[in-house]
Formats: sequence, structure tokens, C-alpha cells
Amino acid sequence: DGVEVLHGVDLPTGVERMVLVPNSRGLDNALRHRGLFEAVGLFVSASQTHNQRNINRTVEQTMADTTVMAKRILAEGLRLSAVIATSFGCPYEGPVPMERVLGLAEQFAEAGAVEVGFGDTTGMANPAYAGRFFASALDRLPGVEVTAHFHNTRGQGLANAYAALEAGCTSFESSFGELGGCPVPAGSTGNIATEDLVSMFHEMGVETGVDLPALIQTARDAQTTLGRRLTSHSIVAGPVVWAGG
Repeated sequence: DGVEVLHGVDLPTGVERMVLVPNSRGLDNALRHRGLFEAVGLFVSASQTHNQRNINRTVEQTMADTTVMAKRILAEGLRLSAVIATSFGCPYEGPVPMERVLGLAEQFAEAGAVEVGFGDTTGMANPAYAGRFFASALDRLPGVEVTAHFHNTRGQGLANAYAALEAGCTSFESSFGELGGCPVPAGSTGNIATEDLVSMFHEMGVETGVDLPALIQTARDAQTTLGRRLTSHSIVAGPVVWAGG
């Protein structure tokens, strides 16, 4: 129902719409609706097993297709982004070498990606490693928007985001209410909650440009629409209000 969503969404001017495509066939389908989006996201898993189970391809097959897709995306005048899943560990293979992940990131950058996101797809990252990782990623990818994408599977998502911020990362992916997840393996939760992330940043004095009360209300509206409790803390507690402030 992706096309239906693109037709139905009403966004302010200047808000970018991105479609995520797994392969050239998906890109074909997306380009039939070229006027409905401004950016394309490509993705690969850093581990072979997760990539096979997620999109039924080897990492090498995915990256070969990426080279072909990137040329088409850029020729259409679209912004090219990329995401590397299981950047911080794979539930099937265990640790994923940083060098392997950053090597894939450099391939995406060489293909024309102006943004590369690193996904903690099943919540295996820890703050100490996240800090070292993003320091290295920012050093290896000059001129590329480096994005942190943490899931809160084991409750460390905000701590990991803080570590990435301290390393110099200024781009983060999140989802209100921690909506979402990963189809493999079972038990994976969504990204860190946008309202919790923004609340933390604001209390730290980091300006985001986001209206936090409005964001929290939007998350609460989504909770009502879905008819189930979402798992962010700010939905319950609201923004921090200081006495006399």
C-alpha cells in the first residue's frame, strides 16, 4: 500500500518524501510514481545471513544491484540515501566487523549516496561501541550525512544516540511511540521513540527545531488510532516542565 500512502499523505512544503526500495524491480515500481517523492533509500545488511533472510540475496548481489540503481536514481534527479542494517551486530552471525560496515558505506558513497545510515536493526549496540563507531564513520565519510538508526530492543537506544551525538553525529532516525520493528528475527522492536529522543536533546540544550508538545500529541493520536499502548515514556509523562519556567 506504499503508493496509496504517498497519494494520501499531506506534508508541508520542504518536507522530503523518501521511498525505500530493495532491488531494481522495486525501483521500477517506484519510478512509475516519480512525482510523489524526492528521495530514494537503498539498503543492505552488513551480515550475509540477515541479508539472505531479509531480501533473499547475498550482500554482493545487493551491492552490484546498488551500482545499477544508483545511476538511475541520480539520472532522475532524486536524492540517494542508503542504510546498512545489522551495523552493530547480527543475531545470526554475532559481531560484525566495523571495517566491513564502513567498507559498504564507502561503496554507497562512491555510488552517489549523500546520506548513509547505520542501523542497529535488532538492538545489539552499546554506547561505548556506538561512540567509537560514529567517530570512525564520520572520519571515513567526509561530506556524507552520517545517520544513526537505533532500535530500543534492549533499552539502550537513547544511550546509544547520546554516544553518537558526542562523537559528532547530528542526524538520527526514530519513530514516534517506537512504532515499527524488523521482520527477522522475532522480538525486534521499533526505533527509539522520536518524542523521547527530542525530549532528551532539548533537556541537554541541543536544538532540534521540533515542537515537542505537538510531537507528543501526535504520538498520542497515533496511539488512539491504533487502539493499543505505545511504548515511549514521553507519551505518558509529557515534556519536562520546570517549576517557575
